[in-house]
Amino acid sequence: MAPTTSPHMPDFRSPDFLADHIRHTLAFYEGRSIDPSGGFFHFFKDDGTVYDRRTRHLVSSTRFVFNHAMAYRRFGEPADLAAARHGLTFIERAHRQQDGGYAWQIDWHEQRATVQDGTNRCYGLDFVLLAHAHALMAGIEEAHAGLENAWQLMEAHFWEPRHRLYADEATTDWRVGSYRGQNANMHACEALMAAFEATQESRYIERALAVAESVTGRLASLAEGLVWEHYREDWSVDWDYNRGNKTDIFKPWGFQTGHLTEWAKLLLQLDGHLATQDRKAEWALPRARHFFDTAMQRGWDADNGGLVYGFGPDGKVCDGDKYFWVQAESFAAAALLALRTGEPGYWDWYDSIWAYSWEHFVDHAHGAWYRILTPTNEKISDEKSPAGKTDYHTMGACYDVLRTLGV
Repeated sequence: MAPTTSPHMPDFRSPDFLADHIRHTLAFYEGRSIDPSGGFFHFFKDDGTVYDRRTRHLVSSTRFVFNHAMAYRRFGEPADLAAARHGLTFIERAHRQQDGGYAWQIDWHEQRATVQDGTNRCYGLDFVLLAHAHALMAGIEEAHAGLENAWQLMEAHFWEPRHRLYADEATTDWRVGSYRGQNANMHACEALMAAFEATQESRYIERALAVAESVTGRLASLAEGLVWEHYREDWSVDWDYNRGNKTDIFKPWGFQTGHLTEWAKLLLQLDGHLATQDRKAEWALPRARHFFDTAMQRGWDADNGGLVYGFGPDGKVCDGDKYFWVQAESFAAAALLALRTGEPGYWDWYDSIWAYSWEHFVDHAHGAWYRILTPTNEKISDEKSPAGKTDYHTMGACYDVLRTLGV
């Protein structure tokens, strides 16, 4: 079953195209994602049919707030502001637990939440922090309290000052496990920058800087100059964690093509925030270039197009599937590098990634992007947007490019 394609290739660098694509993606969720009883539905087929009305995942709950807060700020539709507030209320009412933490997954039925997975994860708190920061920037003043709560929880339970990194997960009574990972720290960096934008409080940008330096510098020096995913409790590299396991989407094995390009994007954004304070991270651009260039060299499928999911320490592809978010984060990073360096080669990558995505990932009939394709670009299922997706990456990447273009 091949994805819907369109022979027409628009001007992917056009601000009008990017804004229109955001609207086209939002339209897929409009009228079907909001649950009047609380929050949003999280599971959608290709045509928009909701196939699970009760399971609610913290990552989707928070990313929907991001989606609507950003849409309101860009397009000014009151419905998006109301949706962002609706989603934020659900996070605080249904996901938040008595100990202040946020349940990873719940069953929502008859306006009651039953915890299915109460594990406290730093990754989840990253997105709680991100959601409240963007809600605050959209004018939802009550988001202050949730933002502060998320920061304090991360500070009290996950921050490890000696390593200048966040631990990964804890039990419901806050006993921190031994696993350490870069993914939670990468999204912490993203969320901390959003918190800085929302509040202008220096603690957030200082912490984002500390995390970025630790992951892309010290940890990368232990893994061939690239960002490995998994570590032991002492932050030594764990080369075998989840080897051969493709079911854990938040802890994949291998060097992740999309995480390298996502870090490239974040490093340039971080340097931009520092510039507003007359500061500069001299190492940010060289690392961003190294991560992106390596990801393109090892991750681009020359035969079928698109970027593969991951490659091993030997440089060989370990997962040739194509994931929507990898393409999105990569075209955003390419645009930021193009504008920062002035080198046309990065625009060439931007156009190539977009052209591939436009042909294979974008659903021109129903809207939004397909989630995963095989190495030869065939859909693996009709589940377009299960829990965790929400097209936060695709719309977020468009916003990133628009912002960098200054429009």
